[in-house]
Amino acid sequence: MFRPRLIPVLLLKKDFLVKSVQFKKHQYIGDPINAVKIFNDLKADELVFLDIDASKEKRLISLDFVKDVGEEANMAFTVGGGIKSISDIRSIINAGAEKVIIGSAAYLNENFIKDAANTFGSSTISVCIDVKKNFWGTEKAWVMNGTKPIADDVVDFAKKMENFGAGEIIIQSIARDGMMNGYDIALVKKISENLTIPVVALGGAGKLSHLKDVYQQGYANGLAAGSFFVYHDENKGVLINYPKKEDLKKLK
Repeated sequence: MFRPRLIPVLLLKKDFLVKSVQFKKHQYIGDPINAVKIFNDLKADELVFLDIDASKEKRLISLDFVKDVGEEANMAFTVGGGIKSISDIRSIINAGAEKVIIGSAAYLNENFIKDAANTFGSSTISVCIDVKKNFWGTEKAWVMNGTKPIADDVVDFAKKMENFGAGEIIIQSIARDGMMNGYDIALVKKISENLTIPVVALGGAGKLSHLKDVYQQGYANGLAAGSFFVYHDENKGVLINYPKKEDLKKLK
């Protein structure tokens, strides 16, 4: 029976791994390459690395870092951070990544997603949509690491990205980031029901049942998380971990 992909999302700040709470309060986690080695041993499905400062600092995620991960990782990995051109994507793929994640640039330059999908194929292009409610309680997509809301309706924006050629949509709840109290299942379901491409849920996982719930009730194709994979429990003692095979079977 089909099992959804289970994807650790690791945040880079400078040269270190950190974990955020609602995109703030960054806690030091450790060395990223050491984390890759551990996830190799734990046989993770795939990894995601996001440089959370790259866009606002107007730079690209370090290509040397991408090469280091490529030399160490036994699984496919995806990277994001400051990607805004075809040249950026080509450099990252040549450095060893399988896919790229595009956030702010997907909104700031709509033709970019079209050009990227046409150049590299849709399977290489993921678009991450960060979502939180605005002052009036309306769900909006936000760019620039959650600091700038966009005018588009969240579902409309996701559909636009699909039509432009994105291969998958990562839908992230800013309010649930790092809270470990479960995904925003209603949000994920709303996006999943309106798209035909895979939808990856992100933001809120704290235990295995949260993953199962968003898969079965939110129809997510991929289950991504940060805190779930870097903390021992809700007390947030740092421990890189990944479910055992017998636990993964419970997600089916």
